[in-house]
Amino acid sequence: MAPKSKKGGTVSEKKNRLSRNERLKQQQEEEEKKLQEEEEARLKAEQEAAEKLQRQLVEKRKWEVLVEKDLQRRTDELEELYLLEKCFIEAEKWKKEVRALSKWNHYIACDGTPDPSVAQEINTFISLWKEKRNEDIEVVMKESKLVLNLIEKLKLILLDTPPHELTDEQVAQYQGSILELRELLHFKFDEATETLLKEASSLVDTDSGNMEKIIKDENIALYVWANLKKNPKYKKIKFGDTEVGFDIPKPLATSDIAVRIFHTNYDHISPLPVIRRPEKPAVVGTVIEDSAEKETPKVEEVPRAGPEGATENQELATSSVPATEIKIEESLINLKKSTTSLKEEVEAKKEEIETKPLKVESLSVFSVATVAEKLPDTIPEAVVDEDVVDLKGFTPLGGIYHLNILQLPPQCKQVKGWTIVELISGGLQKFVYPPEATDDAPETENAYPLIEVFIEINNNVVFFEKPMVARWDSEGKSWRTDGFVSLYYNMKERILSFSLESVYPVTLIQDNHVHMPYESWELRPLRLNEAILNVTTTFTDIDIQIKDDQCMLAAVELGDEYELSHLLGKWMTLTSLIIAMKETGLSIFPSEYSYAYVAVNNKDPLVEMKAYRQMALLASAFSFSWSKWNQVSGPANVVFKASELLKREYVEDHEWSLYMFNGERAQKLKINELSEAFSEELQDDTEFHSTLYHMIKDFTSEAALQKIRNSNHLFIDSVCKLLLSVRVLTYS
Repeated sequence: MAPKSKKGGTVSEKKNRLSRNERLKQQQEEEEKKLQEEEEARLKAEQEAAEKLQRQLVEKRKWEVLVEKDLQRRTDELEELYLLEKCFIEAEKWKKEVRALSKWNHYIACDGTPDPSVAQEINTFISLWKEKRNEDIEVVMKESKLVLNLIEKLKLILLDTPPHELTDEQVAQYQGSILELRELLHFKFDEATETLLKEASSLVDTDSGNMEKIIKDENIALYVWANLKKNPKYKKIKFGDTEVGFDIPKPLATSDIAVRIFHTNYDHISPLPVIRRPEKPAVVGTVIEDSAEKETPKVEEVPRAGPEGATENQELATSSVPATEIKIEESLINLKKSTTSLKEEVEAKKEEIETKPLKVESLSVFSVATVAEKLPDTIPEAVVDEDVVDLKGFTPLGGIYHLNILQLPPQCKQVKGWTIVELISGGLQKFVYPPEATDDAPETENAYPLIEVFIEINNNVVFFEKPMVARWDSEGKSWRTDGFVSLYYNMKERILSFSLESVYPVTLIQDNHVHMPYESWELRPLRLNEAILNVTTTFTDIDIQIKDDQCMLAAVELGDEYELSHLLGKWMTLTSLIIAMKETGLSIFPSEYSYAYVAVNNKDPLVEMKAYRQMALLASAFSFSWSKWNQVSGPANVVFKASELLKREYVEDHEWSLYMFNGERAQKLKINELSEAFSEELQDDTEFHSTLYHMIKDFTSEAALQKIRNSNHLFIDSVCKLLLSVRVLTYS
């Protein structure tokens, strides 16, 4: 039994009562402490909120000071930029004079070659060559070089001449001349093949009793086999020590036929590209008065709302019309505009761009003069037939292989010193294989075996992925991928073999966007009026060097099995370089439809164009490079790295600075490539400017400024055109 206390309760009960009291007291103390902590937290939160508000007010006042300072010098900066960008107009004037001078030089040369831009001369040339008959293959090959040169000149006229300088009639005339020259050239090779086959009996191979002939030059390779012996034992025909040949089915081995494999390094079958015609821009005149009450000239432009509501100029890098000079401002922004309203307008602009799909006209040299034109609002129409090659996303590469089964013409005979040959009207005749089935002789299964063809691919074209093989459908006027059996492609040996029911022109198809998006890029100066653009793709590294108005493929990482001496280290115009690189398989030049085939980093095309123009102004002394933050900065902004580069070859990693530009404002960012998150916060002790040129100028040495001032207008224009052609800010 537990002992009792004097008050009648047990000791344990008393202890329980004491512990309850202690718990109540402890609970009360905890509540008081909690209230005290909450009060302290409230006071601390109020203090932090007050401090935050104070910081925001300070930042707001600081921002407003920067805005006001920027707006005060905005007109002067834009006027200076306007004067600097006259170099693009000067470059176009120079190019126009060069085009006129080249026509004059051709006129006074009197070398007998036609001017392809003059309809009368080119028509006369075509008519005269058509009238010449029975020319042998050597004469046709020699003349074909002139024809291909004329076609090349017409293409360059269409691509190099600003669209506003060409009428619809001229475009139609030049394209019509190209088609006529294509047709004439192929017709002449058919005639020369017929002439060659008429003499087949005098060119017999002593071992086989048939004729085998290989004729090559830098543009074509002609393989001709005439079945004179009609020996059914012959199954596989291989031309010399090449990997070109065919397996001949028995029905053909006993027929009077000839087989021709005619490889052209050029493509004269695919439809010509559509030349976009620019719409006439609206004319907006604006007069701005500065402190000296100066007037800026009225300008011709397309209105476009910018992030701050100002109308932006859409003058093109290639424009040579004085009326398209840059517009400084339609009106100045209110100097008292608050930071909040400025940010709201920027966000509204971003939202507008993000919600509207970006469908930009190609900024390549092929259509740089139509960058600011109104474009279709729909994605290019998809090809319905899955076997038809979509030429907006894919292109023939490596030339065309014409596979022909021909009727062997009557052979020449020598009689008493005379050469007698039976003439057949209609020229070179095709041998129909397999013959069309009739009611009297219905086609039976396996009666006409497939024709197996094997060809070798030239080592002057590069395939980074296994290409598709396509045949030309003359009825549908398109390339098709169906109809091939036992298709085999050895990428290492560059041998292609396949079987067909009949014969067609055949080509290899490469994805236009195999190198897009790019992994990185860098534009760096080499010396005055000389720079190099490096583009790194998934498959290779490409260096394009710019010097004055010329460009050159300086280096490309490929295996030893390729022969690119026709392209590497050759100075040429930018347009010629782009054509040559595309024909080689080094296409890093987006088209107007590329956005539908590549996951692009959507950017406002006007902002992008302005950035390229101002980067080109600084290209003699500054290096520019890719930044990962460009992908997260939004469509209204472009972000890239920049650093002065004068005496060294490369910029060290720690020397790069990040810049952001939205077409109306440029600023130096506080973050770097290793930062954890993107921020638009300004670098300490920096301001922002209305132009990228003046922003970077704040951090430029006097030596660099001297190089920038001495830069040639042709070099600046070439750098801008190259950047517009590759579009590094969107496709990387």
